[in-house]
Amino acid sequence: MDGWIILDKDSGVFSRTAGGRVARMFGNKKFGHIGTLDPMASGVLPIAIGNATKMIPFVEEINPATKEYLFSMRFGFETDTLDITGATVRDGGATPAESEIEKILPSFIGEQLQTPPIFSAVHVAGARAYELARNNKEVDIPPRKITIYELEYTGKNGDSFGFRVHCGRGTYVRAIARDIAYKLGTIATVDMIRRTKSGCFDIKNAQKLDFLENLVNNGGDIGKYLMPVDSGLGDIPVLNLNDKDTELYVHGGFINVARDDGYCRIYNGKTFIGVGVISGWILRPKRTI
Repeated sequence: MDGWIILDKDSGVFSRTAGGRVARMFGNKKFGHIGTLDPMASGVLPIAIGNATKMIPFVEEINPATKEYLFSMRFGFETDTLDITGATVRDGGATPAESEIEKILPSFIGEQLQTPPIFSAVHVAGARAYELARNNKEVDIPPRKITIYELEYTGKNGDSFGFRVHCGRGTYVRAIARDIAYKLGTIATVDMIRRTKSGCFDIKNAQKLDFLENLVNNGGDIGKYLMPVDSGLGDIPVLNLNDKDTELYVHGGFINVARDDGYCRIYNGKTFIGVGVISGWILRPKRTI
């Protein structure tokens, strides 16, 4: 079976592990996912099964590369990972008033430079930053451009201060929390991260891993939660081919079309064939299912 499962990943599970468990439910070894979540983070993890993996680059390219997160942080200590799974490396620091927090948040809106956490998947000198950090090697990560579209304070729950952020690709929530604290003259650590949106995929369409596994174990129909292979490609124009042109196309043939340049979703009737590219009025296969 091929298609997409929008998973609501639980905290404590690696994204790759979650993807593998979902793929096995469908009897498929081939899978991929969009936007890795930290093990401690929960929320939206789009998982492509089988031939849907061929569509990942196009889904990532044509959809807004934005994500939305809910997160919370505690002031007064900082860990090496910038979240509560790490070891405390700094202690102390004041807990700011809520009015102080709200006052500085507008300064984070827009394009800016952010230094990723040392425990991250960023490549440094040919290795992942977290691999170097785990081996107690010096990690020097240059800042990089990110964009924050919205950042709001959502209130206090015990010792935790909550936030919602809408941000662009490559933004680290743990680093946002660190920088909020630094701007307030203190230190902090993230104790919860939950992704509610990833591009066109929303938490309202997501399913829990335990729910899906229980469904399979009890003979339920898991297929009704499998979204079509062409999910997430809605902004790419549609081109419907007749049977003759479809046969030529799937064998790598070029077809004259009366369309402008660019990507298009190729169908034969209601059957999705793949993604093609038109250049100079000629349709060429780009990725065929």
